Amino acid sequence: MELSVTQENFTRALGNVGRVASSKAGLPILSNILLRTDGNRLLIAATNLEIASTHLIGAKIVTPGSITVPARLISDFVSSLPKGQVDLKVKDNHLHITSSSYSSIINGVASDEFPELPTIDESSTIQYSVNTADFKQAVSQTIITSSNDSTRPVLTGVYWHSFEGNLYLAATDGYRLSERRLVETKSDVAAIIPTPTLQEVLRTLSDDTTEVDVLFDETQVRFRVGDSEITSRLIDGNYPDYRQLIPDTSETNITMATSDFVRITKIAGLFARDSGGSVTLTADQEKKTLSIHSIASELGENTSSADAEVSHDGQVTLNSRYLSEALAAIEGDMVSFRFSGKLSPCVLTTKSDDVNYKHIIMPLKS
Repeated sequence: MELSVTQENFTRALGNVGRVASSKAGLPILSNILLRTDGNRLLIAATNLEIASTHLIGAKIVTPGSITVPARLISDFVSSLPKGQVDLKVKDNHLHITSSSYSSIINGVASDEFPELPTIDESSTIQYSVNTADFKQAVSQTIITSSNDSTRPVLTGVYWHSFEGNLYLAATDGYRLSERRLVETKSDVAAIIPTPTLQEVLRTLSDDTTEVDVLFDETQVRFRVGDSEITSRLIDGNYPDYRQLIPDTSETNITMATSDFVRITKIAGLFARDSGGSVTLTADQEKKTLSIHSIASELGENTSSADAEVSHDGQVTLNSRYLSEALAAIEGDMVSFRFSGKLSPCVLTTKSDDVNYKHIIMPLKS
């Protein structure tokens, strides 16, 4: 193999795929990156057997071929080179890299030892093209409530599914739940995408990306972002019927400025660190306020209040970190917060006629 690429394109590609390279014990080849000519382009790829990431860049090909080299070494080396042309040449499983006055030889491994990259028959997939800003927002709003508990694998991902003509994303860890409506759909979709896969896609997005293509087959999902592709296995299993957890109506309905709610929650959280993050919210219809009370046995206590529209008096105890993360995920100047008594789920949404995001938090037993 012999070819030339630009340092800028090569660095960006190595950075994108290099994060996926794994140092799993027993499979040292997974810590390598695959370099392989593809027509008049260079394919850069890495996999950890769960996720595969590929990136294509333009290249001046002299001789086609392939090799795998240690991901960390080549990424760090190429990113340190000056901008300009980088020449690559393979001799006896050694990659010779030359750029300006810099020259290096990296010991590689034959590409036939590298795992086969996953393939998808695109003609039989369900496909969506999603605006990058909407994709980024929807994924960010839902991955925060996915679970880390490996004993319940279906909860460690985000559930992409069709419902009443729309594509929804949902995630829950058993203590809280988020749901985001994304796009209209005529297809039937029910797929659980691992959270690490979605995090990797978010990291791959750049400022000049306008759309993300999402392709589902029976067992895999592929995200196409410009010249990058990320392919992942789906999590096998049935997602719980989470919609039954979302109350249609509530006794206590509160509407207030998002910035005020964020501020009193943050202050209350300072005093709740030593009490498991527990804070008590009290809605007062007569005073038209929402107050948050927290106690730190050794440090003191705090009560913070803010003006609010309140339909009914009520009190509930929540985890302050969960509340802060929910408020950070909600777009809009005004927030709607509703609950019924001390034990029913609390629902947070933006105050809007067309609500596309819901965040549910289960109360703590006070």
